[in-house]
Amino acid sequence: MQFFETDLKGLFVIQPKVFEDSRGYFFESFNQKEFKKNTGLNINFSQDNQSKSSKDVLRGLHFQNPPHAQGKLVRVLNGSVLDVAVDIRKKSTTYGQHFKMILSNNDFKMLYIPRGFAHGFLTLEDNTIFSYKCTDFYHKDAEDCIIWNDIDLDIDWGIKEPIISKKDLDGEKFSSFASKF
Repeated sequence: MQFFETDLKGLFVIQPKVFEDSRGYFFESFNQKEFKKNTGLNINFSQDNQSKSSKDVLRGLHFQNPPHAQGKLVRVLNGSVLDVAVDIRKKSTTYGQHFKMILSNNDFKMLYIPRGFAHGFLTLEDNTIFSYKCTDFYHKDAEDCIIWNDIDLDIDWGIKEPIISKKDLDGEKFSSFASKF
């Protein structure tokens, strides 16, 4: 596996080593020893989640507040997404900045999103299956959301009218957001 830290501290793009032949392919999607060696982070995953979405579905920007904040290791099992992570750590020099990349089942790349980031994705294909490992369990009272198209965040999603849930449409504006991180 290769690990590449982004400009947002603690946010890593991970490229697994894929072994392919006429039968198909094999790769390690997670190895705790390699993860710790390459990131310096000793994490334990508590819960795995998976979603299936049609093209142009936008989910986010989601996070859980402390003490139930979640780190996430995300990847696409089928299809592709535009994946976005926003730094919401108050003392971070990159507070309010975002990182985005395409994740697809074609290149097997993954993104590790640490605690203190809001996360969202836009599906680029029908029948996209998105998978994420979380470092804490889901806690309804800790969940929160920043509006996906917030003018202050200036995220270019490449779409004007995505398919979006009512909950996500009611996300908070970044200008009135009081981070607990």
